[in-house]
Amino acid sequence: MLYYKPSILNVCRCCFTAKFLSRRGLSTTQNLSRTNLPHQKILTHFPHAQKNAAFLSQFIYCPTACGGTRGLFGGSRDNVHQQTLEDIAENIRERKFKRVVVMAGAGISTPSGIPDFRSPGSGLYDNLQQYNLPYAEAIFEINYFRHNPNPFFALAKELYPGNYQPNLTHYFIRLLHDKGQLLRMYTQNIDGLERMAGIPPNMLVEAHGTFATATCTVCRRDYKGEELRKDVMEGKIPKCSTCKGVIKPDIVFFGEELPQPFFSYLRDFPIADLLIVMGTSLEVEPFASLAGAVRGSVSRLLINRDLVGPFSWASRHTDVAELGDVVSGVKKLVELLGWKQELETLMKAGGDEASINMEE
Repeated sequence: MLYYKPSILNVCRCCFTAKFLSRRGLSTTQNLSRTNLPHQKILTHFPHAQKNAAFLSQFIYCPTACGGTRGLFGGSRDNVHQQTLEDIAENIRERKFKRVVVMAGAGISTPSGIPDFRSPGSGLYDNLQQYNLPYAEAIFEINYFRHNPNPFFALAKELYPGNYQPNLTHYFIRLLHDKGQLLRMYTQNIDGLERMAGIPPNMLVEAHGTFATATCTVCRRDYKGEELRKDVMEGKIPKCSTCKGVIKPDIVFFGEELPQPFFSYLRDFPIADLLIVMGTSLEVEPFASLAGAVRGSVSRLLINRDLVGPFSWASRHTDVAELGDVVSGVKKLVELLGWKQELETLMKAGGDEASINMEE
């Protein structure tokens, strides 16, 4: 396991500003130690994450260290070139970036027709009244699922893989893989569109789980996701053939541990030479903290509707933000890379009926 010792890192821990702390729900008088992370309350639900919390804390970038002129490993930022999207594209095209890590959220799947969770009015959480839930998040709480699995499976019928098609963004990540430059993709999505686009499972870390596999909640027998599909599509609760217990897709519910592959970040992020963050609010921990887990000298590209996470409060000269529609941002990057024809060919080969014309 690759692990950086605290003594190696030149991180100023005493000058986190009130703005930084307020975004993490802390006051300026609270101690931000390695065991008192801003997301400590959330981490209590994830023992593995809590165990490794000290690692993530080593990579938190201090926006005001020495007047904001020092990066994670120190060094002046005076007279330093502010990186651009053109710079990122050039370095990808010339293969100076060979270990690209991608972090993605629901925003990369909304162009495929899948609603995200938190958008006012159109998000899933604002449209769950039909399930008679005590509160919206209950649909993904393990204790509520054990009491009443019906709402989850009603929602699963809508979200189940195969109901939607990958879009240009998924295929761009697939192209990065085909060119041997994708180190890993970390996704918050459970829709399976990354797999459908041809990104191999070993290149994926599905941080919030997947419909691709399932487990009996009683005897723990393993199932393939496709074995549940018929029951789910017919509005039935899938039952175990061995013990008749409820079979639950391997989606991570509130109150459950993160999947073990999530902790691949321990080896991936320290060796990444480019981080691309797309379509995420970076509000859900511990996933959100990964954006700060790359080395301070590493380029970070945000393709997103809004500035989020460290891009909004701890920007580096190596950060680039392409704001607006995610697909439009990816198209712009693809044009700069000169990969337009390759991407269109890949999408056609994938049989993507919902493919997005590059000329739009």
